[in-house]
Amino acid sequence: MNVQLVLLIAYSAAQLALGAWISRRVKTAGDFFVAGRALGPGLLFSTLLAANIGAGSTVGATGLGYRDGLAAIWWVLSAGIGSIVLGFWIGPAIRRVAAAHDLRTVGDYLEFRYGVVVRSVIAALLWIGAVFILAGQLIAVSWILNVVAGVPKGLGCILGGMLITVYFAAGGLLTSAYVNVVQLTVKLVGFAIAIPFALSASGGWQAVRALQPTADYWNPWSGGGSGLVYLAMLGPAFIVSPGLLQKIYGARDDRAVRIGVGLNALALMLYAGIPVLLGMMARAQFPNLAQPELALPTLLVSGVPLAIGTLGLAAVFSAELSAADAVLFMLTTSLSQDFYKRFVNREASDVQMLRVTRITAVLAGALGVGVALTAAGVVSALSIFYTIMGVSLFVPILAGLFSRRAATADALAAIVAGIAIVGGLKLWPTALSIAGVTPAMAGLAGSITAFFVVQLIRRALGGPDGPTRTILSSLSE
Repeated sequence: MNVQLVLLIAYSAAQLALGAWISRRVKTAGDFFVAGRALGPGLLFSTLLAANIGAGSTVGATGLGYRDGLAAIWWVLSAGIGSIVLGFWIGPAIRRVAAAHDLRTVGDYLEFRYGVVVRSVIAALLWIGAVFILAGQLIAVSWILNVVAGVPKGLGCILGGMLITVYFAAGGLLTSAYVNVVQLTVKLVGFAIAIPFALSASGGWQAVRALQPTADYWNPWSGGGSGLVYLAMLGPAFIVSPGLLQKIYGARDDRAVRIGVGLNALALMLYAGIPVLLGMMARAQFPNLAQPELALPTLLVSGVPLAIGTLGLAAVFSAELSAADAVLFMLTTSLSQDFYKRFVNREASDVQMLRVTRITAVLAGALGVGVALTAAGVVSALSIFYTIMGVSLFVPILAGLFSRRAATADALAAIVAGIAIVGGLKLWPTALSIAGVTPAMAGLAGSITAFFVVQLIRRALGGPDGPTRTILSSLSE
């Protein structure tokens, strides 16, 4: 057994132990779902950034940098831009609503604002999309184990799924928030130390700058399949992602949201170039990798000194685990709160809710493993989630927060139109004859258009505005 594999096993055991110790503080469903609404700026920052620097922004983004060059920077940069909007506009507003009405999930908010039908539709879409993002994290874990120890992809996905499920199921958001502090520290230290060594091993900046595998490799706006087009897919998703919003529900006040989420946005924008640079370094040393997403683990195992590579691998492993537990949080709270308590047992006690949530964590982990075994790669799996979330949730959440007249029919029209357009373009990609238009762009445009068209028709016919429990009074407090 090699040194790097031993370290990863020991590191995983330490996280399990920490999670088990913290879980002793989880006594109620409120502790599990929203951490007692007591997260300060520091914990909120660390748990958000740990969740956001996951498989997509490490293994996935490095693979994009390896394949497409500088334009891959928009994968993480778009997330940072979306996080700015979340931190200073959407986050504080929805936190106040959640605290005032004891809302625990995004589904709770959607029912509060639009009714049970919208809640149910989004909960179903959330489950479909979130299973794909969980699969993306597990695929990244499997790539690491494959390069380190030759572990087959399938077995690597299973091992990663078991680890994540066990430590998350113990304590939910409270456990994740504290474990994420450790994971984030390992990430930042690992990458900071690994980069200069990887650059030196690649022949220095001049060797990297001399790379020209494609004509647009150094184009910052568009290169290969990467570029500014990611903004339409990732920006809205990082504004309304249920996993991020539900972490914000756990904040103790608006100041914690603005500082914690704002620092998270700044860190993402500063970090955006790191995986791209690592991908270019890997391209300089290993120009013929069969799978671009093997670039980062290959660079850390074979392209830098053993001790440095081991620390870097621990950083990447932390990234995948922290992002995966964020997805499990989103999946389990949605199923237990949006389906079980809403439709099966409305009088469920805290003990019953904790039991159901932990059972659903195991179920969600198993589903994520199943999808990971069949998905092509990290980016392809994550793209499905981000697109679904962006086109289905962006319009209903923003309209619900800031429009008195937003009604159930308007929200449903936006959701159905966005998903239908994306689904149609995925089935018939040749329909995208306009240069530069992606399914995410078309779906978001269609969602916005459908919302306003149905609202105009409804008002012209004298229809009701639907639930009038507007959030605007909460925003002015």
